[in-house]
Amino acid sequence: MRFSKWHGTGNDFVLVDDRDGRYGAVAEEAARRLCDRHFGIGSDGLIMVRAPREPGTAYHMDFYNPDGSQSFCGNGSRCAFAFWAQCSGHAPSEQARVAFTAVDGRHHAAWLSQGWVAIGMRPPTIHEQLSPELDHWHTGSPHLVSWVAHPEGVDLVREGRALRYDQRFAPGGVNVNFVAVKEGVVHLRTYERGVEDETLSCGTGVTAAAWSAWTRGVVKGEVVPVRTRGGDLRVDLSDARKTREALLCGPVQEVFTGEVPWA
Repeated sequence: MRFSKWHGTGNDFVLVDDRDGRYGAVAEEAARRLCDRHFGIGSDGLIMVRAPREPGTAYHMDFYNPDGSQSFCGNGSRCAFAFWAQCSGHAPSEQARVAFTAVDGRHHAAWLSQGWVAIGMRPPTIHEQLSPELDHWHTGSPHLVSWVAHPEGVDLVREGRALRYDQRFAPGGVNVNFVAVKEGVVHLRTYERGVEDETLSCGTGVTAAAWSAWTRGVVKGEVVPVRTRGGDLRVDLSDARKTREALLCGPVQEVFTGEVPWA
């Protein structure tokens, strides 16, 4: 099995070109094996780039968490677009906006300047303010946004795990983001279900945090800068009032390529 390792602000993924469909039956097992950081390649998820499933789309993306479960992944989608463009022979300067599908439906992707990728995020399907400090959003994956004074001071695994398994979100659970705004920039740390630990960045979590900050009025403007432990992104909400769509924008980078034996 040939693969490519990518990351988007430290959120790292194993990507496989499965447009011929040869690995469809083993994807969940592959995710559990390849994402293991001790006995596999090591990553926050496995992405299978597959043949298009709808007219007018370029490809379909399936994302698998390290435990084999499926969800949508924002940073993974940005990496998948760059990987698909590479596999298809499209240089960044040549590639216009492209449509693709994922587990939650249709999206679009495009290159920005300096190697950044923008992904169109579907409108949130859930928005609940559960308390003065806690918001519940679904931005392709379910997220809690917990407003705290200092995200860096949070015992993230302990506090994140307690909220991740809260009965209110059973049986699937929820991702948990600890968020604050400093000098107009959203700062966050994320506990991610499926990984069951902190990830350096989470695209759907970044999007949920930007929506939360914008709807609460704690950031100015419709382009929200976000800082994660893995780097800087931005969420463009310019069309939010009309379409409820956000653009998740950030850098992507290929780390290495290789092959693993697969029987």
